[in-house]
Amino acid sequence: MKLLVTGGAGFIGSAVIRHIIQQTADSVVNVDKLTYAGNLETLQSVAGNPRYAFEQADICHRSELERVFDEHQPDAVMHLAAESHVDRSIDGPAEFIQTNIVGTYTLLEVARSYWNGLDAQRHKAFRLHHISTDEVYGDLEGPQGLFTEQTAYAPSSPYSASKASADHLVRAWQRTYGLPTLITNCSNNYGPYHFPEKLIPLMILNALEGKALPVYGKGEQVRDWLYVEDHARALYQVVTAGRVGETYNIGGNNEKQNIEVVRTICELLDELTPSHLTPHSSLITYVPDRPGHDLRYAIDADKIDRELGWCPQETFESGIRKTVQWYLENQAWCRRVKNGSYQRERLGQLVGDMK
Repeated sequence: MKLLVTGGAGFIGSAVIRHIIQQTADSVVNVDKLTYAGNLETLQSVAGNPRYAFEQADICHRSELERVFDEHQPDAVMHLAAESHVDRSIDGPAEFIQTNIVGTYTLLEVARSYWNGLDAQRHKAFRLHHISTDEVYGDLEGPQGLFTEQTAYAPSSPYSASKASADHLVRAWQRTYGLPTLITNCSNNYGPYHFPEKLIPLMILNALEGKALPVYGKGEQVRDWLYVEDHARALYQVVTAGRVGETYNIGGNNEKQNIEVVRTICELLDELTPSHLTPHSSLITYVPDRPGHDLRYAIDADKIDRELGWCPQETFESGIRKTVQWYLENQAWCRRVKNGSYQRERLGQLVGDMK
């Protein structure tokens, strides 16, 4: 099978491609615009494989997508290309509307036209898997309850609203046009090759340089943490074995407050860098919360376990140790990934938010 993966140079997309090339016999076409967070260095281990191909293209440009579909003739699509950072969406929502909504619409139309032109056997087998987020569900009130596939959408940020819009488009194209689609909604990913604007890599890299570790509010926000390689396995399982028209929630069964995550990173760095004399936790700095910050996300992943036999292999304790160790061993990659557009400054502040 040949899979077309959009956003394959990103954090999750590159993990998916590495999994497919290294663990299966399938082929991959990586379609990526190579924005600030796209990095082909994450794919060096598979770049020379004859089953891997790269196309630099923007999913908002229909002619570019049509050329890629025509030349590579994929059997399935995994759509991961997206603007994905909440704070950036507060600063500049227009890019999120363009990529996440217009880009998804463009991909759906190109895929539909391509699908309609396939012979009967390939037409029946074709799939388009749209990868989304648990943030479309909004906020869980209180310490109980989990997001299920039936949870109503209530997005809070420009980012989550754009992803919710994309989800609705995908479902509409399936119901209206019959396009064979699937959707997954995942919890917070972490692991190797994560761009340093996100919480875990930001805390690791700041701590290693003795910089402040900014924690929003009191750090009481709860997230379900999913190791990226576990997520990659789940996504491949869905695109190859999932039921058309279905949604699958993917979570790590690892609910943690943000402050717990930061303190765990500090403790691991204290252990793994013993030459550092001052506890890294002394760098924790509490800053005003971001606008519209959801308090708690948590995923019920029973459906994908029950129907497709997937469950996470990493606990948070094992996954975060692997992650911290990876960053310690790959400082050169961390230096190269910063292209000057992001220097770990705080994003997503409204005017007048900081006094």
